[in-house]
Amino acid sequence: MRAAWKIAIALLLALGFLPGQAAAGEKLKIVATTSDLKALVVAIGGERVEVDSIAAPNQDPHSIELKPNQIARLRNAALVVRIGLDHEPWLSRLQSNAQILDVSRGVRLTQTETPRLRVERRAHVHAFGNPHYWLDPENARPMTAAIADALAKLSPSDRAYFDTNRNNFLKKLDGKLEKWKAALAPYRGTRAVVIHDSWTYFAERFGLSIVAAAEPTPGVPPSPSELAKLFARMRDGDVRLIIADPHSNPSLVEQIAQRSGARAVTLIPSVGADPAAGDYTSLFDVNVRRLVEAMR
Repeated sequence: MRAAWKIAIALLLALGFLPGQAAAGEKLKIVATTSDLKALVVAIGGERVEVDSIAAPNQDPHSIELKPNQIARLRNAALVVRIGLDHEPWLSRLQSNAQILDVSRGVRLTQTETPRLRVERRAHVHAFGNPHYWLDPENARPMTAAIADALAKLSPSDRAYFDTNRNNFLKKLDGKLEKWKAALAPYRGTRAVVIHDSWTYFAERFGLSIVAAAEPTPGVPPSPSELAKLFARMRDGDVRLIIADPHSNPSLVEQIAQRSGARAVTLIPSVGADPAAGDYTSLFDVNVRRLVEAMR
């Protein structure tokens, strides 16, 4: 029996088929930790992949409680695609034989100088760099390169197909990027306050200047003294824009807007958080349109 098994493995290797690779005509079962990664995997994998995402578009991916069916999908996946850094702390607790693709490894990260610690000495959730790098559309280049390579290793006969899909995606992205830059060009240098520190990459790409984040720690409202300092910074810096997320506290956003006189705009951080943002490029279509309407 053992000899027969060794012969079977040798035949598979001789035919170029490695354990974990997809059989001809079989879709690769991929799990992405976010809807943004799912959108990119679908763009590259096309009809050769079947993709699930763990975090819903409006869900905080830092504190997910995995359901049994999600655990099963993760364990049965050929590939798990993740944001990395400290974005999915729950993933490290999962026992799975699936290959893990951390797409942060090819991306230029911000806020990586030193791990930031809370008073009780526990690491900040973003201790190893700001993980919201998908909100710079230029970062889709290294992200999709890593995805295409990982898919091709699982299905070598489809490498040309994945590369073609990626080239088509990047051509569309390039055309969109020129339009987004042109639309926001009149507002370059606009000084803004964000509620949650998730828009650093977006702001750098499109020429906005983030003065401060209202939340001292993600999800924790500022104290009265911290708010007073924020209002002083906004007044001294002539800040006229507040960028909120869909899950931002509405009363906090309203309070800052009323006290500062700045306009508030809610941008969406993930594909699917707005019905119009059905894929990666339309996510930026929606956010650029909202910004232009707020600043016009």
